[in-house]
Amino acid sequence: MKLTPVAGALLLAAVPAFAEEGQKDAKDISYSFEGPFGTFDKGELQRGYKVYKEVCSACHSMHLVHFRNLADPGGPGFTEEQVKALAATFTVKDGPGEDGEMFDRPGLPSDRFPSPFPNEQAARNANGGALPPDLSLITKSRAGWYGTFNQLINGIGGPQYVFSVLTGFEDAPAELAKEAPEGKHYNPYFANGHWIGMAPPLTDGQVTFDDGAPDKVDDMARDVSAFLAWAAEPKMEERKSTGFATVIYLAVLAVLLYLVKQRIWAKVEH
Repeated sequence: MKLTPVAGALLLAAVPAFAEEGQKDAKDISYSFEGPFGTFDKGELQRGYKVYKEVCSACHSMHLVHFRNLADPGGPGFTEEQVKALAATFTVKDGPGEDGEMFDRPGLPSDRFPSPFPNEQAARNANGGALPPDLSLITKSRAGWYGTFNQLINGIGGPQYVFSVLTGFEDAPAELAKEAPEGKHYNPYFANGHWIGMAPPLTDGQVTFDDGAPDKVDDMARDVSAFLAWAAEPKMEERKSTGFATVIYLAVLAVLLYLVKQRIWAKVEH
């Protein structure tokens, strides 16, 4: 996502400034929400949610997102009835009930996206010791491009990083393959070294989209990375609209102040 120089500078403090040795820069793909006037593609976000639900949610949580957010302005554009139906497809642990015991119930719009594991240790045990990261802010906590100047111009490239990791699994070079850790997979785009505990999660045709959109690996990776970009910054469209209105207001105010100054000082003799 393209950022203004000021926004980029503020984010540099929270994002690693240097790539791991040999890490590839993210693939330079474009999104509809880039730039000062960019907006989210609702169809893309809805497809991205489906990829998250059917693929990513088996291992990754999104603790900062509620089901009701899926109907928020500037988001995927689901209706309230659709959100109720989507939430009900999840099982949520609740309680204690009148008998003092916890119980399972269908999800509600007010619920957060449920975690696939009851606790961190269970998540590690199910993933060979690796802890799948929460994806709520993944596109703001991972950089796709490195170097201060590059990030000031291009932004951190978080969505591009997610896309690149999802589509970047390769056969390891011979010299590295000899030292491959057990249960790890080679991915030169991964920020924490070349070896990642996640197996390639996407395969062609894995998710069937309701709108008949293409379902190749690249298509699904683009959709889900866009959805995660929205989850990390759900008020982006509102922020851009407010910022644009503010710039226009300040520009008009500057012109008026200049005209007033000219009128007042025009009568002053030099």
